Amino acid sequence: MRLRWRPDDHGAATIQILYIVLIGLMFAAAIIGGGSVLAARSQGYSLAQSAARAGAQQIDLAAYRATGQLRLDPARAAQAALQFLAAAGATGSVDGVTAATITVTVTSRQATPALRTFGHPTVTVTSTASATATPVEPA
Repeated sequence: MRLRWRPDDHGAATIQILYIVLIGLMFAAAIIGGGSVLAARSQGYSLAQSAARAGAQQIDLAAYRATGQLRLDPARAAQAALQFLAAAGATGSVDGVTAATITVTVTSRQATPALRTFGHPTVTVTSTASATATPVEPA
């Protein structure tokens, strides 16, 4: 009787399952990290919108009374937007103030614990929003 040598495949399923679990964990880390970045971007955009609205309320009253045209006071609009950001504990800048529009950018660093093992412990998130001064008609 002759014995034939057969390759032993015991443990092959275990290796495959380990690979699948590893890929699943990497996918979950990417989803969680991406979700935290999207949440930070959404919060930054909300802050930028609110700061821009605070700046858009600073109209040049003398010009409005004299000409009837609604224009922003650039210095006061920028100051109001930056004060709003400071009160909210956010970092940002006023990118520009035109006659009727103010643009604000908010920058934050978002921690990404799930992506730390892949070399991305934090991500810089920037959000920009604009607001335009508009007259309100009396009710």
